[in-house]
Amino acid sequence: MKKTIKRSEADPRYMWNMKDMYESDSLWEEDLKKAYAVNDKLKKYKDMKEIGKEDLFALLELNAGLNCRIERIYVYASQKSHEDMAESRYQDMAARAQSLMVTKDEEASFIEPLLMNTGREKIDSYCEELKELGKYKRYFEIVFRQEDHILAPDIEELLAGVSEIAEAPSDIFAMFNNADIKFADICDENNEKVPLTHGRYNLFLQSRDRNVRKSAFESMYTVYAAYKNTLAAVFRANVKKHCFFAKARKYESGLHYSLADANIPVSVYEKLIEAVHDNIGLLHRYIGIRKKTLDLSELHMYDLYVPMVQNVDMKIDYEEAKKIVLRGLMPLGEEYQSLLQKGFNEGWIDVYENEGKRSGAYSWGAYGVHPYVLLNHQDNLNSVFTLAHEMGHAIHSYYSDKNQPYIYAGYKIFVAEVASTCNEALLVNYLIDNVSDKDEKKYLINYFLEQFRTTFFRQAMFAEFEKIAHEMCMKGETLTPEVLCDIYGKLNAYYFGAEAVIDEQIALEWARIPHFYTPFYVYQYATGFAAAISISSGILRGDAKVLEGYKQFLKGGNSIDPTELLRLCGVDMLTAEPVRCAMEMFEKLMDQFEE
Repeated sequence: MKKTIKRSEADPRYMWNMKDMYESDSLWEEDLKKAYAVNDKLKKYKDMKEIGKEDLFALLELNAGLNCRIERIYVYASQKSHEDMAESRYQDMAARAQSLMVTKDEEASFIEPLLMNTGREKIDSYCEELKELGKYKRYFEIVFRQEDHILAPDIEELLAGVSEIAEAPSDIFAMFNNADIKFADICDENNEKVPLTHGRYNLFLQSRDRNVRKSAFESMYTVYAAYKNTLAAVFRANVKKHCFFAKARKYESGLHYSLADANIPVSVYEKLIEAVHDNIGLLHRYIGIRKKTLDLSELHMYDLYVPMVQNVDMKIDYEEAKKIVLRGLMPLGEEYQSLLQKGFNEGWIDVYENEGKRSGAYSWGAYGVHPYVLLNHQDNLNSVFTLAHEMGHAIHSYYSDKNQPYIYAGYKIFVAEVASTCNEALLVNYLIDNVSDKDEKKYLINYFLEQFRTTFFRQAMFAEFEKIAHEMCMKGETLTPEVLCDIYGKLNAYYFGAEAVIDEQIALEWARIPHFYTPFYVYQYATGFAAAISISSGILRGDAKVLEGYKQFLKGGNSIDPTELLRLCGVDMLTAEPVRCAMEMFEKLMDQFEE
């Protein structure tokens, strides 16, 4: 296995082009100064008790323009820091961008209390009298439905001011997990010492050599175990922060607080966990199939990722991965194909791992600039699906930005995983339908089954862990490493059932999950997966109404509530139907695999 290269050694053809955002760091510095100057203009409105219609429009335009500028400043600095997390220059720029955001939030914290003082009736009349204000009607609806949780101006300013400090747990974890943590080398299939990194960990867990899988698993968790007290303290601080803001804003719980922004009923979260429990027997059946197929007397947690089809090794380099993704997503039409090509060819994507590069994969960007995708590509099937997944996010953002004004362009995280997962579902169906080799077909069905396990069941387990931990915090109970490991270990035992050996190390997995630092995010992978299965099924059976509804969904941004956006595609997340549809497909795939 090749040594991990330095950023300076990377091939520019496979690096994203950040000059599309800022031609140079000096231009970024100039924009930072301009943003502070514009921010000062907000003070003109700060002491108003009520506001007139012309002033209201001017204030909202000023605020939106400033947010758009700051978004670009923050995204650029953050993405540059993600190229090499040990590069202090961009750490500093990212920190200054974050400080700018906090300063702006403090200065703008009076806006919503000012709207409350002016009153809904008067603002509605302003919208009738001043045509330009019409575009803010939905914004007003969103603000006034949270009226009970908007506080006095001085308290809003105080909460905005502490937000930078409140990001400390997330920042500390990111630095530890990406820049500081080091794992012991392990021996590969050829008994040669190779470095263990975040990017290579999943690759090692897919190794045919069980000793490699076990070694990677134990090496990684040995390090996390050594820092379990520190990581528990950081995790606990993040949970406490979230509970603090929930209480300050008079929400019943951290869960209510997180879901309110997108107007998602708490019942959606609770019904997801309930539906998973109702179908847990299907997961247990799959674990049994995996154990039997791998011919193991004991199935350990490090055996969960190795392909069940042993005599297929799908080595796929990045150039071939792009071609496969293009073919797999043909049902979405010519325009979608052209956008994929644009992303592949015009500097949207940072492809390969390098020293210090942020682990994992994501799509991100700023309004007015094309989206960006960070990968850590390995030449395997999983990376092909990661490319399809992240380009799903990117093109969703592209469509939303092109079709919505800035204030409604950012779609809510409840629907964030739908487009990405829909791409994966379309791609896997294409591959299964077009492969002639029986073993390769089994291999692909195995891959799709794994998506159900990891994207639906595993993320639901994460969601259940978060719910338990945050509820304990709200009750004043202490989240020690022992308590966290106990919760997480028991959940693994419940989810994976009697056919699996629940290795003691897996109880520490909570300590390495970055998404836990965005509380109550992960459940949306599961709900998004269920929605995506419904949508992709409709597209593949040639339902023109579903396809047209999906195109409108991609363009919708936050112009209507997320649950309403999904209804455009014929998906109602307030019912059990999307989960039922997904579980029906999961069961059929298991039947197909066993046949």
